[in-house]
Amino acid sequence: MAAMAETKRRQRFEQFRALVHDETGIKLPPSKNLMVESRLRKRLVALGVPDLESYLERLFSTPACLAEELPAIIDLMTTNKTDFFREEAHFRIMRERLIPEALSRGRPGQPVPYRVWSAAASTGAEAWSAAMILAQAAQADPRLDWAIVGTDLSTRVLAIAETAVYSASELAPVPSDYRKAFVMPGRGGASEKGRIAPELRARVRFSRLNLKETPYGMPRGLDLIFLRNVLIYFEPAMQHAVIRAMATHLRKGGYLIVGHSESMIVDVPVLEQIAPGVFRNIGGQA
Repeated sequence: MAAMAETKRRQRFEQFRALVHDETGIKLPPSKNLMVESRLRKRLVALGVPDLESYLERLFSTPACLAEELPAIIDLMTTNKTDFFREEAHFRIMRERLIPEALSRGRPGQPVPYRVWSAAASTGAEAWSAAMILAQAAQADPRLDWAIVGTDLSTRVLAIAETAVYSASELAPVPSDYRKAFVMPGRGGASEKGRIAPELRARVRFSRLNLKETPYGMPRGLDLIFLRNVLIYFEPAMQHAVIRAMATHLRKGGYLIVGHSESMIVDVPVLEQIAPGVFRNIGGQA
């Protein structure tokens, strides 16, 4: 009986891993079983389900239960590690090269559109970091007409990004001049928190998007796409498909930025590496 129970448990885990992969493209090898169990136990507590076996059995034997639970499962299984100004060199390149390059193409007195997509936005730190850089650049040169879209698979983290409220520890990596200019101190019970300033919030929006589901329905001709520290969770075929799709959303001369550890994954001919993790669209067929 114990052997049969263990076989059933293993089968249910395989079903669960396949479900997550089919829905998100994220690979969860057996070596991740302890992580999966740990994250799912939070859901068991919330639902009052006695054990993992009961939860998985109910999940895969009741289609209505599976449909209802899927958003929570996606939220639990997606990794949402993010920090303000993470991999700071990328933001330095944006500030010192990418934005000045765009402004140099503009005409005197004419708006210079600059469109950014944060494609794995998580709780919004990446998008808000870019927004601070763009807002400061626009103060120096009012021609800069910028906007950012942040997308993620998880509705839970998108809600945090949209609220734009962060703890003091989360805001600690933000340079002091940006913090003074673009973060409003909390009030009352939120005195230990800060909220991104309204003039930035007016230019940034967030929406749900699954990188596995192409076409993406995003604008073409973008100036900059951040796709950092998410490719490592996909299998090679999906990595390549996502990168190819991203290239089609960049204007010629636009930039794709991936995580420092992901540079070797980018093998699309139209994307030329100019710095660690930074690729320029040189045009042609993706």
